[in-house]
Amino acid sequence: MTATSSNVVNGLGIVSTLVDAALAFARGNPKSGAILLGAAALSSRVPGLGVLASVALRVARRLR
Repeated sequence: MTATSSNVVNGLGIVSTLVDAALAFARGNPKSGAILLGAAALSSRVPGLGVLASVALRVARRLR
């Protein structure tokens, strides 16, 4: 994968995490929204962190 395509993929991961955070806030889940916002902010330094946090929260929600 080239540097440009990995930057695009990382950017899409950040955007999808931000969308998930906005949806969490809209559904009345401020803790999940805050976790996702933090993960999106850290995703620029740790690629994939936002997607990992989003998937982990979805799994945790299913297991409740």
